[in-house]
Amino acid sequence: EVQLVESGGGLVQPGGSLRLSCVTSGFTFSSATMSWGRQAPGKGLEWVSTVTKSFTTYSDAVKGRFTSSINSAKNTLYLQLNDLRTEDTAMYYCALGVLPETTIRGQGTQVTVSS
Repeated sequence: EVQLVESGGGLVQPGGSLRLSCVTSGFTFSSATMSWGRQAPGKGLEWVSTVTKSFTTYSDAVKGRFTSSINSAKNTLYLQLNDLRTEDTAMYYCALGVLPETTIRGQGTQVTVSS
């Protein structure tokens, strides 16, 4: 059974940083394509980043501020969020595969950016 468990969200002031984690199990993490997405209140799911063995891509909205990384020994995906803005407030999800096509994702972790 595939399991994806996010953590690390919280309340942070504009300009602050957070690191999200996604602990995975039930599939071969080292060869998987993983993605981060987010959903703000009243809006649809927005793609943030995709990580493969060969490359990492980011949406224009987060490029230069967010960084995805993996630790294959821990079967864990990370998302470092820097220079956070109020518009980054959302529920953040990790997903197995490419968003928005995949439906395999975790329960999410809330990020709130507010002064």
